[in-house]
Order: sequence, then structure tokens, then C-alpha cells
Amino acid sequence: MTLSQRLGSYRLQGLACRPVASGRLVRVVGLTLEAIGCRAPVGSVCHVEAVQGNIEAEVVGFSGDTLYLMPSEQLTGVMPGAKVTPVMSDGGLPVGPELLGRVIDGMGNPLDGKGPIYTSARAALNAEPINPLARKPISEPLDVGLKAINGLLTVGKGQRIGLFAGSGVGKSVTLGMMTRGTTAQVVVVGLIGERGREVREFIDEILGEEGRQRAVVVAAPADASPLMRLKGCQTALTVAEYFRDQGLDVLLLMDSLTRFAQAQREIALSIGEPPATKGYPPSVFAKLPALVERAGNGGDHQGSITAFFTVLTEGDDLQDPIADASRAILDGHIVLSREMADAGHYPAIDVERSVSRVMPAIVDEEQMLMSKAVRQILSVCRKNQDLVSIGAYKPGSDPAIDQAFTLKPRLDQYLQQSMKESVPYDMCVNMLRSTLGA
Repeated sequence: MTLSQRLGSYRLQGLACRPVASGRLVRVVGLTLEAIGCRAPVGSVCHVEAVQGNIEAEVVGFSGDTLYLMPSEQLTGVMPGAKVTPVMSDGGLPVGPELLGRVIDGMGNPLDGKGPIYTSARAALNAEPINPLARKPISEPLDVGLKAINGLLTVGKGQRIGLFAGSGVGKSVTLGMMTRGTTAQVVVVGLIGERGREVREFIDEILGEEGRQRAVVVAAPADASPLMRLKGCQTALTVAEYFRDQGLDVLLLMDSLTRFAQAQREIALSIGEPPATKGYPPSVFAKLPALVERAGNGGDHQGSITAFFTVLTEGDDLQDPIADASRAILDGHIVLSREMADAGHYPAIDVERSVSRVMPAIVDEEQMLMSKAVRQILSVCRKNQDLVSIGAYKPGSDPAIDQAFTLKPRLDQYLQQSMKESVPYDMCVNMLRSTLGA
């Protein structure tokens, strides 16, 4: 039975909207609109009259009788006193198996030119959090097709892990390799705040036609409004939650969590929230865990969402506020090294600085010992590399150093992998055992 048959067939029911009393636009400050004469709750949608037609905006705050609105598209053609009409919506985001193989924006609208998406199931963008005691424990590994992760940083079904890296060290390529190599039944990819060129490149070259068949791509590029980038992340989580609730294992790849935080910062600062930590308002650090906690295992009759959130480290600084906050709320982190990338070592995973917090609970003792041995070998090589390079170390002086540098070339070969190569989990463990001579 195919995945679509398993999930059933759906048709669009339509979004019921009920207009209410209108107001008028009194001020535009940056990307924020201020309206008076109408009442609407925070999070609701308003239509703002413009020369070329209505512009959709969301209520992001209020002060007295003034509503603060954030447009979801380019703010052009708006005039003073423009009509502002709140729209009370009874619908939600369309979800269903028809999304597989499609590319949508933060509002669920198709971007791939393949026509409208017809579904009957709808889901709220902000779902109710799952009781942590109702979640299934993480008890089995998820194959992602990468030797370095499968063998040394094993990821469990339902784990939430961060991919920390600066710009240009291979984050998108690493995500694409996991998309093609994973055993998860559904892949949801969120491309948030990326360059428009990279969105097309990721879909066509990195993801590929085969990878798209079981994937849903949510794209909100860098030129999208802050609201659209924010909703792009929420939409990706909502789609993943739908498939999880159908009992499927989902791999969620969010690129990037930093763009989500920056979008929230833009919105918060524009409505007057004071900055707290290096320009980030307190609401940013409240929304990060709220987003991340939506991933993970479901209940007894549900599937799982294994999530990889990329975190852009400014200047390769892992103490950046967003990187530091993300490490605290995730179940582990994988660090991509610029030094390794510059040396042509791909994927540029720095095993020493990376950790999977659930690995001890999902692998056997032998694999844990092999992982520990690899870390020790890499650490010895790093600490003594300068001595060996300048000839200050005499072979035979320290057996541990001799053994480490003997095994280092074989470990480098194990840790490297071509972009199109995918290695099953069991084979990764066997190759690691052979590399160490165990």
C-alpha cells in the first residue's frame, strides 16, 4: 500500500471567513502598520486596502485602541487612511498526503507551479503542546545515511539535534545527504531565510527528484517578510505533526533556527519590545523552546519527529546568544568545522565538539566504546599535531601517540563521504569496527 493510500484521500473544503467592523490605517513605521477603529485579537488576520488590491497582515500587538500589524508580503501601494478589515478565520493550514513532493510557502500556498493543493484536513499553526509524560521514550536509532552520524553520533527517533556551523561549510549539503539516506517515511524541509538561488539549488540538485517524492519543502527565502519567515517555521512543524499523528516517522530539517530568531527579533523590535541580549528581545528566547518542543515522539499510537535544526554561528562563535540558547534546549549538537571544510574534508563534522545526548540509551556498549576510542584518537592527534609536523616528536616515545597517528588516516577515510553516497546504519557500525581493528 502506498503512503498516499495509507493516509487516505482528501479534498479542499474551503476557508470560511467572516468579516467584522473595519478601521483605518494611521501610521506606517518601518515594516509595522498602525490601525485604529477596529478590534482584533493578536494573531488574527487583517486585510489592508492598497492600490493593487488588499494586502494581508497579521495583528502582532496593540496599545490602547491602536493595533500593530505586520504584513506578510511587500508593503507597496498603501495610502494614509487606508481601510483595514479584520477577518475572523475558522480554518487553518491545509495538510495531507497531497503535500508530498510539493513546495509551499509559509502560508501553505504552492510555489512549484504544479497547481493548487487540494486537501480536506486542516491543522492549526500553533498546536497544543504534548504532555511530556505522554510522549514515548527515545529507544531506537534513526538511520540518516551518514557514517559520521550513524557510527559516532547516533540519532534516535524523536530526537531534536542542532547542526551548528558558520556560513559556507556545507550545512545544506549535509541536510540533503540525510534527506536521501534516511529511513524515515516522510521528510519535511524548512528553508527559512535562505537566498532564493539556494532554494532552487537545494530542491533540484541536493534533494533531487527521488528525494522529493517523500518530502514536503516549506520555503520562505531571505526577501520574504519577517512574518512569512516566522510562519514558515511554524508551517514546517505543523506539516510534520500531521504526518506524525498518522503514525509515521518524520525527519524534519529546519534551515535555520537562527533565521527564525532573527525574524522574531525584527517583529518584536518594530512594535517596541526592548532588546535584552545582544539586540535580541526576551520574546525570542521564549519562542525558541516553544518551537523546538513541538518536535519529538508522539503518544503510544503516534509516530515520531526527528528534527535537525541548523544554527548559524556568527563568525564561527559557538557562544553566540542563539547558539548558546539552542544548545540548552536541544538533545545534542553537531558542529561543522570551517577548518575541516577548508581542507576538503566533507562532511566537515567535528566529532570532538559534537555530542548526541540520547546515544547511550539507543546503542550497545560496544558501539559506545568504539565512539569513545575515536574521540580519544582524534584528541591525541589534535594535541600533538604541531610536534609531529615540525619533527619534534620521535616515533616510539609514546605508544598512544604512535597508535593514534597510525589510525588517523583510516579514521579520516571513514569520516569522509561523497554527496551522493548513502551508507546504511548497520554497515556504518561494521565499517567503524573494521577501521578500529576491533
